[in-house]
Amino acid sequence: MTQAEFSVARTTPRFSFIAEAEVMGMSDGAHAVARVSQLSSRGCYIEMLNPFPVGRELRFNIRYGCSTCELPGKVIYTHSGYGMGVLFGEIAREYRLMLDAWLDELARKSH
Repeated sequence: MTQAEFSVARTTPRFSFIAEAEVMGMSDGAHAVARVSQLSSRGCYIEMLNPFPVGRELRFNIRYGCSTCELPGKVIYTHSGYGMGVLFGEIAREYRLMLDAWLDELARKSH
């Protein structure tokens, strides 16, 4: 496969980000502890051996430093045995502020 097959146009910056996540499937209550490895203002990549299927609605808590952010999301792609890409849903104001603070910190560290 060529590199072009994997290129995706991004509308927001994506940062390397390592944090623990507790992931819950909305329809069946499935629960898993995983790791977030990439973060943007619109979504994240969650590493887990058995990712949820595409289209699954999720709720998850990301723990980073001394703070926790509770987010809704939907699985938009998976890599079997490795993880899944999640698009955030409607984020509560307090968690949006926290997410934006994390992204500001990551942006400063990347320059």
